[in-house]
Amino acid sequence: MSRASATHHRDLRTGQSIWSARRRPAIEEKPLTRDVACDIVVVGAGISGALIAEQLSDVGFDVVIVDRRGPTNGSTAASTAMLQYEIDTPLHQMAERIGRDKAERIWRRSRQSVDALRERTERLGLDVDGATRGSIYLDGNILDAAGLAREAEARRRAGFEIELLKPAQVEDRYGIKGRHAIIGYGNYSADPRRLAAGYLNVAISRGARLYAPVDICDVAPSEAGVTLRSKDGPAIRAQHLVVATGYEMMKGVPRKGNKIISSWSIATRPQPRAIWPTAAMIWEAADPYLYIRTTPRGEIICGGEDEEIADAALRDAKLPDKTATLSRKLAALLPGVDATPAHSWAGSFGDSPVGTPTIGRIPGMPNCYAAMGYGGNGITFSMMAAQMLRGLICGYGDADADLVSFHRKF
Repeated sequence: MSRASATHHRDLRTGQSIWSARRRPAIEEKPLTRDVACDIVVVGAGISGALIAEQLSDVGFDVVIVDRRGPTNGSTAASTAMLQYEIDTPLHQMAERIGRDKAERIWRRSRQSVDALRERTERLGLDVDGATRGSIYLDGNILDAAGLAREAEARRRAGFEIELLKPAQVEDRYGIKGRHAIIGYGNYSADPRRLAAGYLNVAISRGARLYAPVDICDVAPSEAGVTLRSKDGPAIRAQHLVVATGYEMMKGVPRKGNKIISSWSIATRPQPRAIWPTAAMIWEAADPYLYIRTTPRGEIICGGEDEEIADAALRDAKLPDKTATLSRKLAALLPGVDATPAHSWAGSFGDSPVGTPTIGRIPGMPNCYAAMGYGGNGITFSMMAAQMLRGLICGYGDADADLVSFHRKF
């Protein structure tokens, strides 16, 4: 049996994110020293694995979670945690590529996922620095003023509450000059490490077990269940496997066009008096695009400058220049803020042809499921995956599973 890891190892981030500088709630974890059995094993203890494990423990399943690093120590700490329903691919352009019905269903399900995450987090009483925020979607080199108007029409037709503002209105309301904008409502922001820790702790309180560090080196699925062998020897036997390894994809799992790209982010000092009205999230219809959010303390987080770079060394080498560029662009867009970075970091994440995830049963691997390829809506799609996988494993299914399955045609 091979002792090579079953996942593609990556150096997922570098620098110090704003979240890594903050204390994370303690999570009970233990080493895997002997063989264990369970109903469901979730590989990955980041935000995706946390949301999935919590949903499945809520059903009453005996859940085991494993992670090769430890909980929240992968890509979760690099997320800017702008939990938006608006997908990177504009609705009207997605409709042209995959059809209006499918595009509208995906966008609506994304909206429902944001609402569900906020509602569930509040119901569970989790302290995650959560805040409900609107969004300001600015025109750019992907959508000019006319394109933004077409996008506004597509969103209204699909039932989304939005406003389309002209430059004078945008400047009067938010202080941003010379830009058209679509205003959206009801998005969410949070501290991603606290969010993941909270959901993991809820699952653990129901009897879930978290083992780390555990590197899985062999997966043997069958109609009777799944056996996983760790690099150090102990095995895990389960009825079902869920792969939630984020951007370290499991070997042998179809990629469905998913690819690894790089992104860079900065965060400023707290400056609550400099925050624009409503503290709405800001992002651009541009490539490369800028995205901006605030924290409850008044820090400003700014990210973007994405490039198709999978190599961590090349990504990291660009951090100083990207930090300077993000700071300069932030200051140009919002001249009333102090754009000096207090934190800067880089991370790898996944993208897909139309900006949608892949969630569901893995072809050719009975009793195995995966959630991957989240794109710019990472945590939103993590919640979507948690809901869908609950339905698929419980047997009642999910009305939108066809939109993200391994068998879809886009």
